[in-house]
Parts: sequence; structure tokens; C-alpha cells
Amino acid sequence: MDPKYPRVELNDGHFMPVLGFGTYAPPEVPRNRAMEVVKLAIEAGFRHIDSAHLYNNEEQVGLAIRSKIADGSVKREDIFYTSKLWCTFLRPELVQSALESSLKKLQLDYVDLYLIHFPVALKNIAAPISWWSIILKCTWEHAYGWRS
Repeated sequence: MDPKYPRVELNDGHFMPVLGFGTYAPPEVPRNRAMEVVKLAIEAGFRHIDSAHLYNNEEQVGLAIRSKIADGSVKREDIFYTSKLWCTFLRPELVQSALESSLKKLQLDYVDLYLIHFPVALKNIAAPISWWSIILKCTWEHAYGWRS
């Protein structure tokens, strides 16, 4: 293991950096800040970047990663990128399109790890809702999303 970028070997033979840089920021933080801080994180040595559809900054995160690849700081294979499937897409017929949407925003060819953000399926409604008024789908439907 390179002490500069410590990694662990996963069961499929790939390596994952043990330290990751999370990109969540509250809504009052301008989204363009994500690009700035991800670039700084890569310059500081982070090789695991964690983001999600919910964070609403995938374009900026992808731009930062691509920028550091373009300037020769890193190669794509040096970056371990994690994204997450949001609860409103936790259905077999929506998983692939949700991943493709994230990849399109990121303008990356792949993600290294795709997690279920929160293991509760939510109904997709147009109006924003608070966490305390969430409309849950039936609990038995969870297994169908996990199969995807």
C-alpha cells in the first residue's frame, strides 16, 4: 500500500482509497464552490471523491475531476468516485436511468462505487418536501430496488 494514498483491496481486486472527500454542502453554499473544493481536495491528495444526485452538484464535481485529469494532476484510474442512488429512484426500472443521468452530469464514463443513499423508497413528487413529511412507499418494495 502506497503510504501517500493508503488504499484497501476490495473483494473484486479493485482498490479503494481509505480516505474520501465528501461533496455535500447545504443549499445556501453556491454550487460552483463544489468545483473549487474538489480541485483543492485532489491537490491535497484525496483520491476518493464522494457525491450524490441529492447534493445537486454533480456537474461541478465532474468538472473539477475532469479539470485535474486535463491538467495532468491525476488520471481517471487514480480517482475512486462514489455516487449514490436517491430514494425516489429505488425501483428496478429507474436504477439504470438514474445512474446514466449522474454519468451525464458528471461527464465521466463510469463510477467506481454506486450506493443506495438511504434504504427507503420514496414516492417521486414534484414539490419539494421536508424530511419530516416524507411519503414512504410500502416497505416490502425495498427488495425490488436492491435487486437492480
